[in-house]
Amino acid sequence: MKTIRLMAVTTVVALALAGNAQAKKTGYEEITVSNGGSLSGTIMFKGNVPAPIMEDLSKGKNAEFCATHPDTQEGGIRPRQKVVVQDGKLKNAVILIENINKGKAWDEKTVNVEFRRCDIFPKVTVIRKTPKGMKEGLAQVTNQDENILHNPHGYSVKGANRKTLFNKPLPSKGSVADITKSLKRLKQKKDSHFFLQCDQHNYMEADARIVWNPYYTVSAADGSFTLDNIPAGTYKVTAWHPYVGEVTQEITVEKETKANFELTAK
Repeated sequence: MKTIRLMAVTTVVALALAGNAQAKKTGYEEITVSNGGSLSGTIMFKGNVPAPIMEDLSKGKNAEFCATHPDTQEGGIRPRQKVVVQDGKLKNAVILIENINKGKAWDEKTVNVEFRRCDIFPKVTVIRKTPKGMKEGLAQVTNQDENILHNPHGYSVKGANRKTLFNKPLPSKGSVADITKSLKRLKQKKDSHFFLQCDQHNYMEADARIVWNPYYTVSAADGSFTLDNIPAGTYKVTAWHPYVGEVTQEITVEKETKANFELTAK
């Protein structure tokens, strides 16, 4: 009897240690960062900028209202520029540290996505998996269009495959879909690209990078970016754009570190 009990205890301890090891391997630990360093630079673009998609709003639902979008041209045509470049510098690239397991705290602000004038704002953002015990407030989608039905449909995308995370109708202005619970389904080894589309107006699109630590940012209109409060060390840093691709560098971060990235048109 003692032998059996000892074996059972040993098994429980072994499983607990294995669980802790796995948590340390894949999790992220918030700590106080003393004398943290920074990483800043510019995202450069090489190649020909893709032409905008010329969307004929007259062929879709709510054509008269959707034509009030400020970019709409004569005949109800709205150009959609998925890759925005100014003077060779790329806007809306996500810069993230891939392999950091402890550091500054996560930002507790809700990620807000707005459906407005038959468009989605922001075009590129960042989301993460729902923390354990959290039920709401991580991310939400809001309809800002009066008397217009929007239907946000969120996917995890990998290559040509799409996995639905949520599909929630927003009947009119002020309707909110809190998607916190839906993001619990994200898995670190499988999910990296989030895609959002309106099922009522399928030209309404936005993208996000799925991240697993709080060291990320999105490049500004001039391609600039800054990551701060980074513990000194050598890291794998990636610059990613949903319609251009990604590039990764190994960078040693010290007090004030500079690094530029170049993404090439597909």
